[in-house]
Amino acid sequence: MQQEIARVTTTDGTLVAYATIGAGRPVVYVSGWLSHLQLSWELPEERAFYESLAQGCRLIRYDRAGSGLSAPTTRPPSMAYELEQLAAVVATLGGEPFDLVGTSMGALVAVAWAAAHPDTVRRLVLYGGWVSGSAVSPPSAREHVLGLVESHWGLGSDVLTDIFAPDADATTRKEFGRYQRACSTAATARSLLAMSYELDVTDLLARVRTPTLVVHRAHDRAAPVEQATALADGIAGAKLVVLPGRSHLPYAGDTHALVTTVRRFLGVRAPRRGARTLTARQREVAALISEGCTNREIATRLGIDERSAEGHVERIRLRLGFRSRAQIAAWYANHPDPEPAN
Repeated sequence: MQQEIARVTTTDGTLVAYATIGAGRPVVYVSGWLSHLQLSWELPEERAFYESLAQGCRLIRYDRAGSGLSAPTTRPPSMAYELEQLAAVVATLGGEPFDLVGTSMGALVAVAWAAAHPDTVRRLVLYGGWVSGSAVSPPSAREHVLGLVESHWGLGSDVLTDIFAPDADATTRKEFGRYQRACSTAATARSLLAMSYELDVTDLLARVRTPTLVVHRAHDRAAPVEQATALADGIAGAKLVVLPGRSHLPYAGDTHALVTTVRRFLGVRAPRRGARTLTARQREVAALISEGCTNREIATRLGIDERSAEGHVERIRLRLGFRSRAQIAAWYANHPDPEPAN
């Protein structure tokens, strides 16, 4: 899959970037806290997660103002502004009903949208969300994290990475820390994180009439599972699914179980596991790339000519949909052993 990036303008004139991948019924995705449409597409695990969601669907996701490819703004973060941005993206669908997926802080935005615009949403999925930001963590912990982000964005992003993705390998955590810092300035990151602690959708839950799935990981370190229970209890007929794991990021840990749960609720086929696989020879080449070998060194190690090595690297890159050798190396670090056949 390849994504197409475009931009829309909010009521205050801010340019908001959005990306579309796949074809079929529209699924609008509201991300948590920070995002970057281009950099996330270059992270192997995150890209694989979006591709799995988009199989047989048209997935639309966007960067909120001040984050990623969207323009900066002088407006302070608020739920009202979040809904304005979502409205600008939804308007590109031309009135077509859509499925709405909200993750982390985006789950609260999705609740607010479904409560205000019930006729626009076919099905609602809330992952890693909460009812009240004040219940996510003690005040002292919140202030500590906000202070770190504001005064030392590098250290703050590393601390949050450990909270968001404890199940991820060291390479993925390191890349995600860099990714967060590339998404926005420290000031924007702090203000958005502060808003996530302030949001409260308690009074909106009873107004949600859309068929709803609440899905959460049992030991999520960023959002306690009790908040998922509160979400499901407050929305009439909502289905609650608690999956094993500690990671808050949807693309860390067992993403296949999460994507399967979401897609079944949306009424589309479960994703194919292991679709991004390599041949035995390609895996050998990927292993050498992960060791930092050049094409010439790969050729020597495998007893082939350099042009053949170059061809293998290019086919691996195309097969996995990557742009660089570094992405291949990162992918191999997370898939060191052949995946079992189904």
